[in-house]
Amino acid sequence: MSDHALIVIDLQIDFCPGGALAVAGGDGIVPGVNALIGTEGGAVILTQDWHPADHASFASQHAGAAPFSVTGMPYGPQTLWPDHCVQGTPGAAFHPGLATDRADLILRKGFRRAIDSYSAFFENDRTTPTGLEGYLRTRGITRLTLAGLATDYCVNFSAVDGAHLGFDVTVRTDLCRAIDLDGSLAQAMAGMAAAGVTLA
Repeated sequence: MSDHALIVIDLQIDFCPGGALAVAGGDGIVPGVNALIGTEGGAVILTQDWHPADHASFASQHAGAAPFSVTGMPYGPQTLWPDHCVQGTPGAAFHPGLATDRADLILRKGFRRAIDSYSAFFENDRTTPTGLEGYLRTRGITRLTLAGLATDYCVNFSAVDGAHLGFDVTVRTDLCRAIDLDGSLAQAMAGMAAAGVTLA
């Protein structure tokens, strides 16, 4: 049994060009991700942003707030986003070109109204678990490769959390794309490297 898992982060329509929170070139990584899925002998896990329509991280839920501004939440600062990946909407679906059939697990996150969830491992309070760690441990998985969207948010948070939990984590930077909000990409790359993540 393989001790490796490929985790594909949020490769969804709303994060691709034309989507509600588009990441430049987001759809361009699909063929490379599919090639990686096709050669993966271990587990394949897809994460899916899955917000209720009134999610607290949406700027539309805060009177007068602009998208990409920052507000205070009980768990700390929170970037306010355009409404995106709303449960059951076309934008929340995986990119139609993504080879989803090979997935062992689809992990939905961000479904609690009052708290956002960038990481595949924890909500943004940094303590509420998604259950992914337990899934990986019970399957004997110790090595993780991450790809997907966006490098500086959900990929970054997932990679750092995975490393802190003791997993051997590699991020395929060629198969990720970034939002790069106010220098967030450089910050994320430095933070991942400092956490012991391999940037390949």
